[in-house]
Amino acid sequence: MFYVNPSAAVACFILNESGQLLVCRRGKNPEKGTLDLPGGFVDDNETAEEAVTREIGEELQATVIESKYLFSLPNQYEYSGLMIPTLDLFFACKLDDTNNLKASDDVADCFFVPLDELDPELFGLKSIKKAIARFLDQRFTNSTENSDR
Repeated sequence: MFYVNPSAAVACFILNESGQLLVCRRGKNPEKGTLDLPGGFVDDNETAEEAVTREIGEELQATVIESKYLFSLPNQYEYSGLMIPTLDLFFACKLDDTNNLKASDDVADCFFVPLDELDPELFGLKSIKKAIARFLDQRFTNSTENSDR
């Protein structure tokens, strides 16, 4: 029996000192030109945490000083006409510097967006849309719980 197991991928939620979320514009297909979170596929013989550090270095020319696993979502990623199942692992990350980021590799642009201006529908990949909505919902729920105390 042959099983089509998902490939592992990572995506990062990075907030600046003003509490704005770092978003990237995809420079390549699938979904070229849409918004995304920084991240990418986990390489062979690499942990998810190592992939986070490597991808942030490649895509933003930045250094991760802390990463915390948040949740995972399944996804379908189109590559060379094939639909590849993935398991996307989402992390909250802190960088050594959020002021001097440089879009590189397959990222066309990167910028910070206030949380109240984020629209999940502007993100191209289905799992990222769901992750943005979940992130916003959790932040709203947490802030409401904290204000009730």
